[in-house]
Amino acid sequence: MKTNVLTLKNEIDLDAPPPQACLQPTRHFDCDDPSVQAYATKVVGDAETDIDAIVRLYYAVRDEFRYDPRHFFLSPEQFCSRQVLLDKRGFCMPKALLLSTLARTQGIPSGIGFADVMNHLMPDSMLDSLGQNKPIFHGYSVLYVDGKWLKASPAFNLSMCEKLDTKPLEFDGKSHALFHEYDNKNRKHMEYIKDHRAVADFPYDMVYFEVYGKKYPDIRKLISDQQAEVS
Repeated sequence: MKTNVLTLKNEIDLDAPPPQACLQPTRHFDCDDPSVQAYATKVVGDAETDIDAIVRLYYAVRDEFRYDPRHFFLSPEQFCSRQVLLDKRGFCMPKALLLSTLARTQGIPSGIGFADVMNHLMPDSMLDSLGQNKPIFHGYSVLYVDGKWLKASPAFNLSMCEKLDTKPLEFDGKSHALFHEYDNKNRKHMEYIKDHRAVADFPYDMVYFEVYGKKYPDIRKLISDQQAEVS
């Protein structure tokens, strides 16, 4: 993947052990929230290792929280794990935040990474909002498990994959889990274009102003229009 420059703070070196910041609670990585802790405890159950725990958390986030790219408001609250728990749905970034936050409740260091990806099977309705043939700014979890950093994307839930005949993304807690390049019919599906590195806290201002303000201004206008209609 090619790299591009965005304003990122608290970057994580994925070739080094995690800094303490990868375990600390923040506004967006709200691992100290009682509802987040309770959900993690329920999901992890009797898991005896970090690998078992993170695998259980991955599948819970992947399948119990519906992937919904239209549930998209760009408010700071949408990027808090306690809110994702209430919403029970979200697009890639809130779901990645939730997985990484749940990991921190179990003492597993984590962060969030970003990349530009191309979804070659994107519905026409989304293409109209994003602009034809534009890469999508994608968020994924980075997790420090058993002495190494792993990348995992819990975005697409199983029922959606079955409906669209695309491959669900599996995670074993030992290897990266990134989007499949082809679907079950061997059609080109997900393509990683640019990598933007990983950080220990969610960079809300960067996402709002630099990404959706410059790359996808039509989306911000659409959101503003929707908010005006219901206000």
